[in-house]
Amino acid sequence: MTSQDAEVPDAVAASRRSKITPEREREFFDAVLEQIRECGYDSVTMDGVAASTRCSKSTLYRQWKTKPQFVAAALRASRRVRFVGIDTGSLADDLRQVGRTAGDWSGKDTKLLQALGHAVTSDRELATALREALVEPEMVALQEILRRGVERGEIPADHPALEYIPAMMFGVLRIRPILTGEYADADYLVRFVEAVALPALGVT
Repeated sequence: MTSQDAEVPDAVAASRRSKITPEREREFFDAVLEQIRECGYDSVTMDGVAASTRCSKSTLYRQWKTKPQFVAAALRASRRVRFVGIDTGSLADDLRQVGRTAGDWSGKDTKLLQALGHAVTSDRELATALREALVEPEMVALQEILRRGVERGEIPADHPALEYIPAMMFGVLRIRPILTGEYADADYLVRFVEAVALPALGVT
């Protein structure tokens, strides 16, 4: 950011920020997240995002000030809860559907988690944004699925495996690329649910 940019009055800067449409903002966010997936967090620069989206670097800096703030905003804007709405009436079938759903986006989101791995250990805002965007919403939805299974009497409320199911699901998503070089697709995750998660809970 140039000294001239830094000296822009707050009212003028706010006016300039307001000219970014939601569609244009989405384009910026998509660009930075895709570059992180493909190149890694450290390799992504504001210059690179500006070039790929055909805007000035000062436009990005006026809006977000630093790369971590920009990436955190992009993560929060990309928040989606894929597990919400899964309710087959059966805990076992709900968890199978969780596996299918997770498999549909595992490559994209797991790659992003991997690319941000080191950065989130040193930037609290980035770590918080990552949890809020990709982890916590799905955790809450998965816990709701388990709660309904308890309410239906399919599993005791004090079953010791209940608290570990989210860790199982998120753990296998993260670790399979490291172990085999392949992402956990829908077929793999359904087989994982049937071979590991369901026996741990004692349901079929």
